[in-house]
Amino acid sequence: MPSHLFAERSAQPPGPDTVDALISQTRRLRGDVDAVRRDALVDDDDPQGRWQRALCDLAVHHLDDLGTHLGQLKEGLPPFEQVAGAPDEAPRSESGSLLSRVGTAEWNLLTDGVSWSEELHQIFGRPVENGPMSLDELPSMVFAEDQSLLTALVTDCLIDGKPVDGEFRIVRSDGRVRTLHMTGEPVLDADGCTASMWAVLRDVSELRRSQRAVRESRDTLARKHHVDRTERRIAAELQEAVLPSWRGRSGGPVAVDVAGSCLAAEDSALIGANWFDAVQLPDGGVVLSVGDITGNGVTTTSTMAMLLGALRGMAMAGVRPGALLGHLNQLLDSSAQPALGSTLCCHFDPVTMTLRWAQAGNPAPLLFRHGTGRVLTPPAGMLLGASPGTEYEQAEMPLMAGDLLVLHTDGLTRGTDAREGSRVDRFFSLAPRFTVARQAQDCVRSMVEEFGEGGAGEDACVMAARIR
Repeated sequence: MPSHLFAERSAQPPGPDTVDALISQTRRLRGDVDAVRRDALVDDDDPQGRWQRALCDLAVHHLDDLGTHLGQLKEGLPPFEQVAGAPDEAPRSESGSLLSRVGTAEWNLLTDGVSWSEELHQIFGRPVENGPMSLDELPSMVFAEDQSLLTALVTDCLIDGKPVDGEFRIVRSDGRVRTLHMTGEPVLDADGCTASMWAVLRDVSELRRSQRAVRESRDTLARKHHVDRTERRIAAELQEAVLPSWRGRSGGPVAVDVAGSCLAAEDSALIGANWFDAVQLPDGGVVLSVGDITGNGVTTTSTMAMLLGALRGMAMAGVRPGALLGHLNQLLDSSAQPALGSTLCCHFDPVTMTLRWAQAGNPAPLLFRHGTGRVLTPPAGMLLGASPGTEYEQAEMPLMAGDLLVLHTDGLTRGTDAREGSRVDRFFSLAPRFTVARQAQDCVRSMVEEFGEGGAGEDACVMAARIR
């Protein structure tokens, strides 16, 4: 074979001990990555898991490739003398693919001679007895879309003396499609003219397939994140539009100073369907409610909007808390999803100064009076599970001017806090601050600071109502 361009450059070949150490390191790393790949949970519905598995597959392919070439380096054989298959020392791909196979070729322009390594015959699926292919014959096996690319690579090399570096696809005689990466350069004669072209061709089909899998799984994951962010934004905007306009500021009905807020859990992926609401009735009464619907996202939040519309309509029609909860339960029972999670509905009559309430799975109201707080005794029949349309039991309590009612969903009191005990006690610890608070919004602000935005165990809502 004629001397290659730049062959005069000298290089010190690595010693056998160095190559052995590299092979050992590659084996260990390959085993470690393969273990991670086996342990990875594969779920067709989990884009994150598919992306991680694809990355592991790609890393394994790269390490297989590296191990094979290190084995060739240890054997000290030039590519033309490398026989089919990889050395025993090199890790092999489980699929037995052609990923690590490398073939060489030289096309002599002076003699029209062609020389292919046995490995290149195997890559092309061409029997050795059929002989190598000339540069004119080569495009017959190349994808039509890639033929112009191959022609340009060869022309630039032979005419302009440019190195060859590109990829193209071939269709073997057995119908298998392979992707080949070809590198090479012209071989010059004594006059500096191109005498021949030599090239190294590597089958990178499995490598490119793994890279595509990584890209596709990554794109799927990115699309999912985009959808989640979009859905969260829409749900948040819908919730903001549905909840009372006085959210985040003091004000509200004349008989009661009302304020409320929603708190998102720290790991909340989507806006939850928690609500708080207050309705001023024509007779001067006030209906207060908090609750939640199972699920989250746009569908659930839109259902919450329907529920609040029904709740406000029934409240304005004079339906009292016990019957109102029964009707809400019946309304949502007729739909597939979501379902009513928990609800607390209170009616305050400013003429008699009486609070009446019913609850379904939700914590009872908290009453703060004269600097102390307590949980009001729940009515009977408070739990969900009653037949649709069943009227829930009501409880009642006389109130005084200056009393503070705190309503909240169960996300703030479910379980215990390891450092501070019962989470209900955390409400009671705020009694001194509630006493000096001038507005209901100040009380809500104290609760948000206590439980923290994003510090709630679950998505939750709180409401403060000061009797005027």
